[in-house]
Amino acid sequence: MFWRRCRFSPRRQVVAILSLTILMAPSKAETPSKNPQPAAVSSKGVAQIAELPDVVAAIGWFRSHSEQLLQMQMELAQIPPPPFGEAERSKWLRERFRQLGLQNVQVDEIGNVLAVRPGLNPRAGYIALTAHIDTVFPAGTRVQIQRSGEQLHGPGVSDNAAGVTAVLAMAAAMNASHIQTQSPILFIGNVGEEGEGDLRGMRNLFSDPHWRDSIACTLVLDGAGADTVISEALGSKRFLVTVRGPGGHSWSDFGTPNPIMVLAHALEIFRRTPIPSNPKSTFNVGVISGGTSVNSIPESVSMRVDIRSVVTEQVDRLERALRQALDLAVSEESHRLDGNSRPVLTYDMKQIGSRPAARLSPNSHMLAALRAVDSFLGNKARTQRASTDANIPMSLGREAFAIGAGGTGGGAHTVHEWYDAKGRELGLKRILLTTLMLAEVKE
Repeated sequence: MFWRRCRFSPRRQVVAILSLTILMAPSKAETPSKNPQPAAVSSKGVAQIAELPDVVAAIGWFRSHSEQLLQMQMELAQIPPPPFGEAERSKWLRERFRQLGLQNVQVDEIGNVLAVRPGLNPRAGYIALTAHIDTVFPAGTRVQIQRSGEQLHGPGVSDNAAGVTAVLAMAAAMNASHIQTQSPILFIGNVGEEGEGDLRGMRNLFSDPHWRDSIACTLVLDGAGADTVISEALGSKRFLVTVRGPGGHSWSDFGTPNPIMVLAHALEIFRRTPIPSNPKSTFNVGVISGGTSVNSIPESVSMRVDIRSVVTEQVDRLERALRQALDLAVSEESHRLDGNSRPVLTYDMKQIGSRPAARLSPNSHMLAALRAVDSFLGNKARTQRASTDANIPMSLGREAFAIGAGGTGGGAHTVHEWYDAKGRELGLKRILLTTLMLAEVKE
């Protein structure tokens, strides 16, 4: 049986009982449609896929290898992958892809790990399954994973060791059960999702014309859970703001402008910026650093600011408000000084991150396939908005969303992070069936 791909046209009816529209596959040079047509996908169609012997075997593989998956997740989580330092995890994942017998296993120039499971149709676009391999924790963070039953505790065990484990589980289960698909499947472990990584792994992938024009759909596996789908990309900008002055001794140079005081004044002005509840917009100062001692007037102080909104215009408005607050604070301090006898304060505002806002069409074939799978599984999932690797393909008009890898987790971005594998099977079944709907499993 064949299933409509995410981006292809024209339509033609193939199997009436499935109520599913199928589109002819394009060459790799064709550009995916930015406005996919609605697809009539039913849970009955999913049921037919789920009853195929090979698919039954793959689902059984998840159950019989639950312990192996937990051990693999623990092994992965114990390899530190600080931002811009994911090389050891890249090597680990490359070897796992090779052991699974995937083809064209490679690590690109920035550390993304890619591998291909061929499809029967050489002209079909790739269905990409990707999970980020980095964490937020800086180099030197103590990584010691503890296990209690089906629970793992430690930095990164859920975000995103759970997602990477799910990618490996998909490849292993499909190979063990000899599932064949019309579309090739591209398995990816990408770098640079967290923090100042600024989605650099996905940016690099989709800046390569080969992959950009060959990937039909992108399923991002991020964290735990099976009760959400992130199909709206939250936009953001991040800045490193530095205020500089002459510095000096707290007693003998009292009165010399203090960059910390000026920065505090600027933040107080910025804090009063009106923030709409709709569209939701936020700002945060996550890090402030500077100075040398309690009795020194610092020469410089810096802060890192995160601005987010579902609407790009609101991000830009808050950026302007931050600049105006800094201008005013520096100007007021300069005018407070007596004449021109003292050095003038300066500041610079460097952009260190920018993530595009975007939204997957409600009529997307990918969403229709996922909803049909959730209906079949009796799984209730809500649509969410967040910043994930899916931001990049979505912003290019490509079909993509992010979902969890099953199980439950908490304490993300803290050293107290945890993951519970209970319920993982539901998440894996959800990913598998959605992938097979999109990749056109062969009966």
